[in-house]
Amino acid sequence: MSRDELYAWVVDLLADMFELDKSSLTADSNLYADLDIDSIDAVDLAVKLKQLTGKRLQPEVFKTIRTIGDVVNALDDLVEEQAL
Repeated sequence: MSRDELYAWVVDLLADMFELDKSSLTADSNLYADLDIDSIDAVDLAVKLKQLTGKRLQPEVFKTIRTIGDVVNALDDLVEEQAL
């Protein structure tokens, strides 16, 4: 899956899970400040990502995620690890 496909997939997922307007979402959108996602929502997102990818984001990686772009980067890293 390409980075563009991952980005589109993450935007669709966030819009669906948290009833957000896709057109307002950018790679720089902060999950907490801009999208009003709280810690419980973040855990729900992590669970959903694991269900859909079959791989769990490591806690130390998940703690560094702040933006949609960060989510895409983390997923891209997981995809690359699976390819190896």
